[in-house]
This record gives sequence, C-alpha cells and structure tokens, in this order.
Amino acid sequence: MAGWDAAQYLKFADERTRPAADLLARVPLAAPAHVVDLGCGPGNSTELLAARFPDAQVMGVDSSPDMLAEARRRLPGRPFVQADVAQFVPEPAPDLLFANAVLQWLPDHATLLPGLARRLAPGGCLAVQMPDTLEEPSHRLMRAVAAEPPFAETLAAAAASRTRLGSIRDYDAWLTAAGCTVEIWRTTYVYPLAGHRGIVEWVKGTGLRPYLAPLDTQAQAAFLARYEQALADAYPPQPDGRVLLPFPRLFVVARRVR
Repeated sequence: MAGWDAAQYLKFADERTRPAADLLARVPLAAPAHVVDLGCGPGNSTELLAARFPDAQVMGVDSSPDMLAEARRRLPGRPFVQADVAQFVPEPAPDLLFANAVLQWLPDHATLLPGLARRLAPGGCLAVQMPDTLEEPSHRLMRAVAAEPPFAETLAAAAASRTRLGSIRDYDAWLTAAGCTVEIWRTTYVYPLAGHRGIVEWVKGTGLRPYLAPLDTQAQAAFLARYEQALADAYPPQPDGRVLLPFPRLFVVARRVR
C-alpha cells in the first residue's frame, strides 16, 4: 500500500482528533509514568496525551515516515519511533497503550488485542478506537466500484486491507480472558462535508488508500470520478449543498487487573 500522506490526513484534523479526545476522556489513570501512542500518525493524539499527562514519558510509534515527520514537527523533543505497530514491544511495560484509529488495519484481533493487554504494566490500560465503517455506504461503494471494469482485476485484493471488526461480545471476551476489566461503546459521528467531493477528500486520507495505491494517475482519476458519482445516490445533499456523513466508531478501554 502507498505511504500515508500527513497533509491529506490533516485536512480534517479537528474531526480526526475528536474521537481521540473522547477515548482519552474515559482512560481511568491519574498519573501514568509510561505512555505509548500506537499508530500516532501526525502527532495529534500524542499531543492530547502529553497535555493530559504532563509528567509522563509519552512516546509515539508509527510505520509512516511522512506521519512521523509531521509528528516531530508538531512536538519537538518528544520521542517518536518508526516501527511496525503489530510487532513493537515497548520497554518498560507501559501504563497506557493508546491506539487511535490504527488497529482496524491489523489482522487477527483475537490474538492482537489480548497480546497488547499483556504488555501493560499491572493496572495499566489499553485504549482503542477503531472506525467501524465497512458496511457504511462510503465503504461499500469503494468495494462496488473496485469490482467494476476496468478496475476489478487490479483491485481484486484491495478490500482485504481492512480488518472486519469483531463484535462487542468478542472484544469483551478476548480482553476479559487476558485479565482485564473492559468498557466498550460505539459512537456514530456525523461529519458535514462540502458535497460528495468532500466525502472523497475525507476517505482519500484513509479508507481509499488501498484502492488508489495500485492505480496509475489516470486510473486513479477515473476511479475517483466513478466513486463520487456512486456517492450521489447514497448521500443526498442538504438544502445548502452540504452532505452529512455518518461515521460509526468502536471504542474499547481495557484495564489490566491481573
């Protein structure tokens, strides 16, 4: 998959930061010593963590050089590490592992999330937020357009890049078995965007990446035009031309108690 584009992602910085703030508000820790922001992106979530826990050692981890460059510019002096989030083992054991909008890109949550919980210090928290959007029209239409000619052969594997989330019962069972108490909730945010092109710009920074990466410039333009056309029927505009994009997200806060 093509690298992440921090500038594209940050076109909607406020909208992308709000879920991180909502997740952080439910973290039941007063003074953690070691905090790791997994999949820190351009540092917007790391900035929230540093402000909430000013005396903690706060580290950001991401696989994207472009995202890390922006994070270092945003928070000079904070440690940021380029690493595969799935393989990264923090030392010492963190009091908080914060994973905002990253784990949906990783497979096998039945193994992944309990493994992350077991890396915590005793009493530590794993805080996770994941877009739960695969059945939303915005994402169903990505798959539908990708299955059409002339894109079908090139994009046959694109849909597999996103992990289908487990159920709330799954996450509760997996993390309880890993020795945690668990809080789970689901929130649907509604983003008012500038027409159907606004939806395209929103998902270009995240969900559309696996579909655009295999295509050359001309094919990308054709794909985006067809996708925008498909969005028109699914998202009728408001009288002033704005389009409302419902965007559900799943939140999990697990605290290690044994």
